[in-house]
Amino acid sequence: MGKGEDAIREGERERERERERERERERGGEREEKEERERRERERERERERERERERERERERERERERERERERGEEGEREEREREREEREREREREGVVGAEGRDGAGGVGNVERVGLGERKAG
Repeated sequence: MGKGEDAIREGERERERERERERERERGGEREEKEERERRERERERERERERERERERERERERERERERERERGEEGEREEREREREEREREREREGVVGAEGRDGAGGVGNVERVGLGERKAG
């Protein structure tokens, strides 16, 4: 073997090493691309999760608002019931005292000819 053959073999080995380094760079580039794709996908998933959490919070707020509305309605209904009870109590008190409203008990719109009978009153007639 001569120096020329050694040089040829060494050149071939060097070219093969260069091709291997190039393949490594490509694999490295593919690996980086894959890592980048995975990173972007993880970021998209985090964003989707944040959006789902925002939607859950909006739904909780809507439910709180509906509950406040129900509470307010119950309060208004309770107030109406209380006013009705007070009105009925005043009416019973007036009846006990013998006082009748402008309509009287007959609902005719005027006192008219009324006679007193016991605790109640009725239209004479």
